Amino acid sequence: MGNLPHFQLFIDGAWTEGSASQVMTSENPATGQGWATFACASPVDVERAIAAAKRGLDDPEWRDMTQTQRGKLLYRLADLVAENAARLGELETTDSGKLLAETSAQTGYVADYYRYYAGLADKVEGTVLPIDKPDMHVFTSREPIGVVAAIVPWNAQMFLTATKLGPALAAGCSVVLKASEIAPAPMLEFAKLIEQAGFPPGVVSVITGDAENCAIPLTRHPDVDRIAFTGGPETARHVVRNSAENFAVTSLELGGKSPILVFDDADLDGAANGLIAGNFGASGQSCVAGTRGLVHRSILGPLVERIAEKASAIRLGDPLQPETHVGPLCTAAQVHKIEDTLGKARGQGATIHFGGKAADRPGNYMNPTLVECASPETETLKIEMFGPVMSLLPFDTEEEAIALANSTPYGLGSGVFTQNLARAHRVSKRIRAGICWVNTYRAISPIAPFGGFNQSGYGREAGVEAILDYTRTKTTWISTAQEPMANPFIMR
Repeated sequence: MGNLPHFQLFIDGAWTEGSASQVMTSENPATGQGWATFACASPVDVERAIAAAKRGLDDPEWRDMTQTQRGKLLYRLADLVAENAARLGELETTDSGKLLAETSAQTGYVADYYRYYAGLADKVEGTVLPIDKPDMHVFTSREPIGVVAAIVPWNAQMFLTATKLGPALAAGCSVVLKASEIAPAPMLEFAKLIEQAGFPPGVVSVITGDAENCAIPLTRHPDVDRIAFTGGPETARHVVRNSAENFAVTSLELGGKSPILVFDDADLDGAANGLIAGNFGASGQSCVAGTRGLVHRSILGPLVERIAEKASAIRLGDPLQPETHVGPLCTAAQVHKIEDTLGKARGQGATIHFGGKAADRPGNYMNPTLVECASPETETLKIEMFGPVMSLLPFDTEEEAIALANSTPYGLGSGVFTQNLARAHRVSKRIRAGICWVNTYRAISPIAPFGGFNQSGYGREAGVEAILDYTRTKTTWISTAQEPMANPFIMR
């Protein structure tokens, strides 16, 4: 264990061990063996990070930096991310089990998120109001919201960091970034790029640790002004309760059971690829996984055959190898949850067309699985399993498909496959979800807002509106009257 790589916390511009000397071991999901250790933050360390962020917010070096200068720092960070994409991707793959082909490419693309917000940094404008008083000049300006607690899960962590850190820094905030204690290595390595880019000490700290010692004291701290959280609904409920202690503005990007609707006129190859991308891509470990495939009854059989044919060529294996399509799941608990859920689905009359069990090899591997469900109550249509399990359910009419799509407490992603343009517009409008992909799936861009409805959370990440969420509006009134202010007992 002593020879394993070790990652420290980054607090107030310095690398440090946790004050309580707590150290955790990170396992490689492909082998089930510990591969690295990392320091964990205690409440004392959280206090230090927040104090540094509060001080950094008021430090003239950051406070008085022009918006254009902030943008240039973000451009520098973007270049560093792009230059180090392969290294960060390899760390993320080793730590979380996600495919190297995806982690390195995604990290390279993440650089564009920082460039996007670098460009927006000096585009945040106020307005002059056409006020209804002739002797007043009134204008608004947008100021940084303050200290941000950004909480990022282990899956897609470089992407989910950029959607928070990019707009927060462009707006002039300071940030305490909390990495998941499951697979935090790439985030702690990323902190080196923050340091190298030249952000003033305290403006960004990167920590990790368990809920009691790190997440709880962070989200309830009185000096935290905004919480940006991505994770599960149960943890989100705790975050919201904690925010009652500081009234921090909170955004939540949570999970989902996203529907993919396939109509009888859909291109079968395109639909099969969309369903595979939405379920087996990233080994199913995606918050927008399209785990409820709703298929017109007339094409269900042919579509199952097409999916099975394509799935037979899927290579399960080492996520570091370029020929691998599906790697291990991040934790063994995910495999156990999937097997338990599939067992219940079988008892409900579901048909397992292929897969259905863990792979017989070391590590947290689950075979890609296709489930044909007997009813909308089938367990696999209800539980977010975070693994390579596709569930299909037939429908007969457009109205039934829409009703099934909306029969969930979630509402993050959705997909529609049809060659009928009118239907595409009609159906996508009625699906209650924050994102709808038509004849494609799982596409992202820094230009496009990302977020959900209902129990998939609230607030948006990416896009122009995200940067505004990291600001507060100030209204300034200036009297232009020649006479001094008169009667103080009358509201103007």
